[in-house]
Parts: sequence; structure tokens; C-alpha cells
Amino acid sequence: MDAPKPARRSRALIALVLLLAAEAALLWAAVLWLILELLTDQPASFASALAILVLTIVAAVWVSAITVGALRGRSWIRAAAVTWQLVQVFVAIGCFQGLYARPDLGWALLIPSVLVIVLLLTRSVVEATSRREP
Repeated sequence: MDAPKPARRSRALIALVLLLAAEAALLWAAVLWLILELLTDQPASFASALAILVLTIVAAVWVSAITVGALRGRSWIRAAAVTWQLVQVFVAIGCFQGLYARPDLGWALLIPSVLVIVLLLTRSVVEATSRREP
């Protein structure tokens, strides 16, 4: 007997996974950079530097798990991905204002976040992630 063919992933789901994977990769790069900075530079507050490192590791693990879940078509990823994208949107808004405004970083966070939210709402992604879990 022939094995059942796996369902073909839609372009929207592939784009979603690629964007989430890019976000996860950038977070892991930030983790490595923070570790390097912690080892080579004297932070003003060691406790604050360590707390930022831990939060970045948690975020990297979370986005990595969302990416793997999206590949597997898990339904829980939609809420988790929207939550992470909203966090990024709020950080992006902060990047547009204030004394140390960085609009370039704001756009770099805002554009992928909006794209991911739109992709999460497409019919093919909702269908791919609505299957009952075993």
C-alpha cells in the first residue's frame, strides 16, 4: 500500500514560517551578542544585563517553538504568534518616538509583524493550523 501523501503547504504558510524563522534567528543572534557583550564589557548593572539576556533567551525559545508549531500545523501557534507580533508592534511604536528614536528599527519591526498578522488571518493558514491535534 502507498503511504498517504502529506498535505501540501500553501504559499502563505511557507511565507509565515520563513518570517517566523527569520525572527527566531535574529533573536538567537541577539542572545549571542548579549552573551558576548556580557563577557567582554562591564555592564552598568549586572543584574539588569542578566535579566535582559534571560528575557531574550525566553523570546528566542518562544518564537522558535512557534516556528516549529507552524511547520507542524498546530492550532496554538496562531494566538502565540499574534501575541509576539503585538509585542513587536509596541516596541516598534516606541522606536518611532522619544529622545533616542530609531525609525529604521521601528520599520524593521513593524513591517514583518504586520505581514505575519495578515498571513495568520489568511484562509490557507487558518485551515492548515485548524486540524485537530492527535
